[in-house]
Amino acid sequence: MARYIGPKSKIARKFQEPIYGFDKHLEKKKYPPGQHGQSKRRRKVSEYGVQLMEKQKAKYTYGILERQFKKLFNLASTKKGVTGENLLQLIESRLDNVVYRLGISPTRSGARQLVSHKHVEVNGAIVNIPSFLLRPGDVVMVREKSKNLEVVSESLAGHSNQYSWLEWDGSKMEGKFLNYPEREAIPENIKEQLIVELYSK
Repeated sequence: MARYIGPKSKIARKFQEPIYGFDKHLEKKKYPPGQHGQSKRRRKVSEYGVQLMEKQKAKYTYGILERQFKKLFNLASTKKGVTGENLLQLIESRLDNVVYRLGISPTRSGARQLVSHKHVEVNGAIVNIPSFLLRPGDVVMVREKSKNLEVVSESLAGHSNQYSWLEWDGSKMEGKFLNYPEREAIPENIKEQLIVELYSK
């Protein structure tokens, strides 16, 4: 499956946001990458450009490709409520993202790998599809044979559950997806309305 495997600092500098966590290069170079990054005569970005950048930022943040992202948007637009909020709620309910939020993996890419390699179960059954959408009440757990994995134990050691829509039981190494999160509770700095406007054209 195609994934971005290039320099992460370059992406963080492009959007001027720590998309992949703390980045010392972003702190030192607070301007876009490339030979014209420091130029004061940078061309003004069009309305379409601003909307496109916001969509790309969301895709890089959550590690989702265009086809999956468009599919999630179409699903969000059929649900009741605000389409932009619905979109973020659906993205947050992806299995790889929930594994990351629960602290089973320190990164979303690592969470995706754990799921793909069959280290995670949902409601007692192995699920190896990172894009699997959870529903309220679903229980996510580390597979019995995988509980001694060093990468999992190290990640959980330095993690505390800070999300109201998730419940974690450290003794059982399992978490519960309680409900879809409210927009205010989602920490990512994404202007979802710009994405809706882009797809609505």
